[in-house]
Amino acid sequence: MNATMTARVAALLAASVLLLTGCAATGTEEPAARTAGETVTIEDAWAKAADEGMTAVFGTLVNKGGDDVTVVSAKTEAAEMAELHETVQGDAGEMTMRPIEGGLALSHDARVALEPGGDHIMLMGLTAPLKAGDEVTVTLTFSDRSTYEFTAPVKDYSGANENYDDGGE
Repeated sequence: MNATMTARVAALLAASVLLLTGCAATGTEEPAARTAGETVTIEDAWAKAADEGMTAVFGTLVNKGGDDVTVVSAKTEAAEMAELHETVQGDAGEMTMRPIEGGLALSHDARVALEPGGDHIMLMGLTAPLKAGDEVTVTLTFSDRSTYEFTAPVKDYSGANENYDDGGE
């Protein structure tokens, strides 16, 4: 065998080894971890119509991922501020809405209802009236710093008699 032929055979063998090594390594790698923004969705999202002041966004958050996650914040251009709220019973027996301390935790297979009289995304300082038939886009941020954006239709709703008014303050 001459030197040129030997060099070609050596190059072919080296390329073959690299290809086989690459295939073997690919088969043993762990799948890439998915962020909360990729595994959490919302079903049946909607927002309560309001002319001004405050309102809320509802739906069912679903965590289809393998990890527990926490929704730490929400934002929307429809309001100056958005917060994750819960409704709890006060000392005098009255129902009070307040921010959820530490965020809204979702276990790895959770379905968490956001509903009137319960947990919800509170929109405060509406930037424009939200009329039935409009849509509002909300971005959730998770503890892993990933985000998830969804759009919710605005609906008229008079049930549960929630008061999202700021009390004239």
